[in-house]
Amino acid sequence: MSHTLFATKRIDQLQADAEHAGGLKRELGAWDLTLLGIGAIIGTGIFVLTGLAAANNAGPAVTLSFVIAGIASAFAGLCYSEMASMIPIAGSAYTYSYATMGELVAWIIGWDLILEYLVGAATVSVGWSGYVCQFLKNALHLDIPESWTTSPFVWYEAGKTLPTDAISTGQFFHNEGAIINLPAVLITLFVTWILIRGVKESARFNAVVVFVKVAVVLLFIAFVGPKVVPENWQPFVPEPLKDPASGEPIFGKFGLSGVFQGATTVFFAYIGFDAVSTAAQEAKRPQRDLPIGILGSLAVCTVLYIAVSGILTGVVPYQELNVAHPVSLGAERAGIGWLETLIEIGAIAGLSSVMLVMLMGQPRIFYSMARDGLLPSVAAKIHPKYGTPHITTAITGVVCAIAGGLLPIDILGELCSIGTLFAFVLVSLGVMILRFKRPDIERKFKVPGGPVLVPMLGVITSGVLMYTATTATIVRLFVWMAIGLVIYFAYGMHHSKMRRA
Repeated sequence: MSHTLFATKRIDQLQADAEHAGGLKRELGAWDLTLLGIGAIIGTGIFVLTGLAAANNAGPAVTLSFVIAGIASAFAGLCYSEMASMIPIAGSAYTYSYATMGELVAWIIGWDLILEYLVGAATVSVGWSGYVCQFLKNALHLDIPESWTTSPFVWYEAGKTLPTDAISTGQFFHNEGAIINLPAVLITLFVTWILIRGVKESARFNAVVVFVKVAVVLLFIAFVGPKVVPENWQPFVPEPLKDPASGEPIFGKFGLSGVFQGATTVFFAYIGFDAVSTAAQEAKRPQRDLPIGILGSLAVCTVLYIAVSGILTGVVPYQELNVAHPVSLGAERAGIGWLETLIEIGAIAGLSSVMLVMLMGQPRIFYSMARDGLLPSVAAKIHPKYGTPHITTAITGVVCAIAGGLLPIDILGELCSIGTLFAFVLVSLGVMILRFKRPDIERKFKVPGGPVLVPMLGVITSGVLMYTATTATIVRLFVWMAIGLVIYFAYGMHHSKMRRA
């Protein structure tokens, strides 16, 4: 049993499966893939989570949080580049794990990726809703009732301030009067419809949106940067918040632990290059284009993140950044009204493209798992006209819409971050294992420093950030994984094509 659970797919078998699979069309070049990566990276992390991490975890040192998260992402990005250039087919970390650590580990990481993309898109939809409401209020003087733009639930943990009208139900609280976050639901369903229409159309839409939001970010840096008040950076690393009852510092609430937990929170912002690898089977020249798309998008966005987070905490005291639209708040405090409106437009467009990339990646994980027999064959069906996995795209969109409409952004963001980190750990291990097990395989791209250095650094940095996540977030990850294992042993194990063969 244990032998078959950890049996691996041959690399040549994976490549042959991809060539004879049909359905998915190879239409994306290096430029398309880089824009897809930037489209996923520049979004909620820069427009929403920057403020949340500064206000709740790290203060002005949120810039260090982005540096730490960026370093961890760089190690993982190098490992993804080697894997994607060697195994250029749909499935991302799921497929890589199948080739290196066996079917059971592949299922675990595939189930984890489902969580990552599904919850990630839901997180972005909540941020999109916040900027849309602010734009309608500022530009059109239209106030949408909060009951239709707010999550009906909020999660309480030490150090957080509860709404005054909250009704206790344990650690979950119900927002009195809140019904659903309707804008989050509507944008999710709209993006799902675009994705069903076709990947090339989706890439064109994404390219336009990426140009808009990068321009807005650069305008923010250029015009708000000179308005920085250096006193707002003092103290750069605030003293840890203490529990009123015990007087003990609260882990992750400022101080050094806050910087690391801030990195775990904003790590959500770096999952874009991961989404690039899910489109491997639709890349024209995957061995060349995938590393360019992954590393290029990661490098551009890391620089922009550090610049924006530093400027933002320099114009607005970090204590006031716990809002759904912190970047537009920064422009407002700098006294640049026209830029505030542009930022809201850029954020709305930018967050739309992030959702597009995430909801594009999710069904392709389903597609790969279904082709292997681990999920029902309906998940591998391709639309005869559009060439997209339309059924799983529709299912993903509906579930994501429900999550975005009902759950708060902090719960969704933390859960997505820890799922991403777990994927990074397994991909880094996979590179190291495959270097020793199959040194003969042609690698168009190799991580520098030999088979151990970079992969091990990827494991360590991502593992440390997982350790600094909140206990509740870790528990939720284990619950999700337990559900996945039940499904695997009840269905996937008995229908696996490799096991049957």
